[in-house]
Amino acid sequence: MYHSWLDVWDERRARRGEEGKKPSDFALDAELAFPGAKKITSIEEFCALADQAVADPAFFDDPNLSDQGFERLDGWLKFPSDISTDIEQNNVVSAKITESGSFDQAMVIFHHWNASSRNRQIANFFSQRGTTVVEIAMPYHFERSRPGSVHADYMLSPSLGRTIQAVRQAVLDGRKLIRWLKIEGYREISVLGMSLGSWVAGMVAAHDSTVSKASLFLTAGSLADMVWTGRATRLIRDSLEPEIELTDLRRAWGPLNLENYAHSLARPDLDLHVVLAKRDKVVLPELSERFMHRLKDAGARPNILKLNCGHYSLAMPPYILLAGLSLKRFLSRADKSARRA
Repeated sequence: MYHSWLDVWDERRARRGEEGKKPSDFALDAELAFPGAKKITSIEEFCALADQAVADPAFFDDPNLSDQGFERLDGWLKFPSDISTDIEQNNVVSAKITESGSFDQAMVIFHHWNASSRNRQIANFFSQRGTTVVEIAMPYHFERSRPGSVHADYMLSPSLGRTIQAVRQAVLDGRKLIRWLKIEGYREISVLGMSLGSWVAGMVAAHDSTVSKASLFLTAGSLADMVWTGRATRLIRDSLEPEIELTDLRRAWGPLNLENYAHSLARPDLDLHVVLAKRDKVVLPELSERFMHRLKDAGARPNILKLNCGHYSLAMPPYILLAGLSLKRFLSRADKSARRA
């Protein structure tokens, strides 16, 4: 009975998230996704560029590597994004820093899609236990929102190219922030990603060897499959489905599929922690399970916690408490390099 009520609660929460959303048109926008790409007119051409990006180990590397322009004031950090978009506000990254008083560990949090507030309780909990928490604003969220838009409809949309650009921008912003944290003297860097933020956190961890721990909440591998099957992305699928088949969408968004970076996530000096919801209708459990198998096949040994709740109800007691305690234990573990020493 309780879990039936929980399912109903999750569905109501999903409906509330749809309020005010409007469908947008399908678009290729390859020139946004792939730097230097010429304008293309076919899905096959787009997929060929996506295949090249998957094979390019530098696709999520920052070509600029500039550490200039950081401004820190009253617990906030601002710096320029190294990807320039047509939304001026989106080109400046903001992050809330909750200090712990220690330089032993810093954790960067990548929030969920359409987040309306930062995670103050999580930040306070971990900062009081010795971990400085940095909550970055992902593209088109919070201070980076598109004027007049209630939702972050440019971060994840039926525009194949803009979605890749936005996720790539989030990854490069995260890596730039991590470089700054290392310069500031933080010794161990961990990342925490929630839902869509878990894709960003996972790609940051896969491409940045300075990250020693990655915690992924409500995650899976294929973003294409998540959008196609998930409760929260029905409007996006409605725009995609008349124009592109799922098999082609998987190729088009191949650069955003964490399964393609499983071997990097399985590197010996990276610890992985995963929290999944058994009743998830947004990130379907079978997609999460497929990603877990892919990680294990690559040699990773993720610490996995499965809770009998839904995507949104993970935020409710007792589930959020169980997830938080699991994350606390994970962050408290000595890193692998220290254990080998």
